[in-house]
Amino acid sequence: GDKAFAQFLTDEIKEEKKIQKHKSLPKVSGGWELEVHGTEAKLVRKIAGEKITVTFNINNSIPPSDEDDTQGEQKPDEQEPELTSTPNFVVEVIKDDTKQTLVLDCHYPEDEIGHEGEEESDIFTIREVSFQPTGESDWKDTNYTLNTDSLDWALYDHLMDFLADRGVDNTFADELIELSTALEHQEYIKFLEDLKSFVKCQ
Repeated sequence: GDKAFAQFLTDEIKEEKKIQKHKSLPKVSGGWELEVHGTEAKLVRKIAGEKITVTFNINNSIPPSDEDDTQGEQKPDEQEPELTSTPNFVVEVIKDDTKQTLVLDCHYPEDEIGHEGEEESDIFTIREVSFQPTGESDWKDTNYTLNTDSLDWALYDHLMDFLADRGVDNTFADELIELSTALEHQEYIKFLEDLKSFVKCQ
């Protein structure tokens, strides 16, 4: 059984490498520096008096595919639909002269992806906003967290503009999807390779 499994994995790795779009990870424009630790990625950008970091994790970042919709429609020679990784991401804005970090928790709404409707539609939304003490890795549940569900639209728009001024806009969000998808695929291939050596090891 293990031999067949290893053979299957070998073929699978070959296939995945064939469809791999990026041999190295795509860059995000706008002077962001990328750090990757396993499945977590961090983009950092410094502008006058501020440091902006965007963190995301590729685990569970691929939305479930709607199996029901496609049955009967898929032509036999069609490629499988491309998987796209749309991770939640956290933007932290740290000002040099304050002890607080503004934290904005963003995500890609599932129904927005791939619907080119209105011109001005944002491809990501802000879910939560809070202040956290700068430099502390553990965020406190006791800090007030603003949920945007019931937020005044004008305030929400200002928050979106605030992010856009710091380089977190639709273009950035598109490039983040591209980066995350490439990273996810790279990790998947690595996982298959690890699995293969694990299975073969007697």
